[in-house]
Amino acid sequence: MKSAREATFDIPSGATVLAGGFGLCGIPENAIRAIAELGVKDLTFVSNNCGVDDFGLGILLRNKQIRKMVSSYVGENKEFERQYLSGELEVELCPQGTLAERLRAGGAGIPAFYTPTGAGTAVSDGGLPLKYAADGSVAKASPKKETREFGGRSYVLEEAITGDFAIVKAWKGDRFGNLVYRHTAMNFNPMCAAAGKVTIAEVEEIVEVGELDPDHIHTPGIFVKRIFRGERFEKRIERRTVSANGGGK
Repeated sequence: MKSAREATFDIPSGATVLAGGFGLCGIPENAIRAIAELGVKDLTFVSNNCGVDDFGLGILLRNKQIRKMVSSYVGENKEFERQYLSGELEVELCPQGTLAERLRAGGAGIPAFYTPTGAGTAVSDGGLPLKYAADGSVAKASPKKETREFGGRSYVLEEAITGDFAIVKAWKGDRFGNLVYRHTAMNFNPMCAAAGKVTIAEVEEIVEVGELDPDHIHTPGIFVKRIFRGERFEKRIERRTVSANGGGK
């Protein structure tokens, strides 16, 4: 595709979108900006977190385009906190490893799996606030999940996640959609790419078919429906920490 706008043109209001990235690392910046320009509403996003107030998925949150978030961590976004506590946003918090495996299972065609993570807590027993009412009361709580015992240990059943669309960010890709990620920017991108019905990949460089070493390909092109070369990558650092004395002890 020629641009992010062309690649995301048919994402409708009410869609479920899987978004790669971890913090601000490896996020599909161009695709997010394009969705903001489209102006679609009532979106459900599945992503490790929701960016920051003025960048990443935080842009869509600020525009009131997101109805529900499925995430594992949301602590860097004040607007997220405000919308959640005021009842404007539904939030399903999921342990980070469980979220990754739910996405992986979705891409692999596995409908559900058992995990010990969260067994015996509110994750399995239910009652976590998914959405608040305007008066601060809980309008919607998480349901109780099925549990079983294996080898004397309790496990909770978690369902796989798939999406109508997936937006991911890679370092390089070829015209068949084969993708290579760079270092920690890989994070949730491969799982999201496999679990989306229509996966849209933005890359820093598009190469000709055959230029990528087959042994270095992380996401096979069979999972990718659209690919485009991104531009104006900011690659922000979420929280910069430096020593007070410039690098000494």
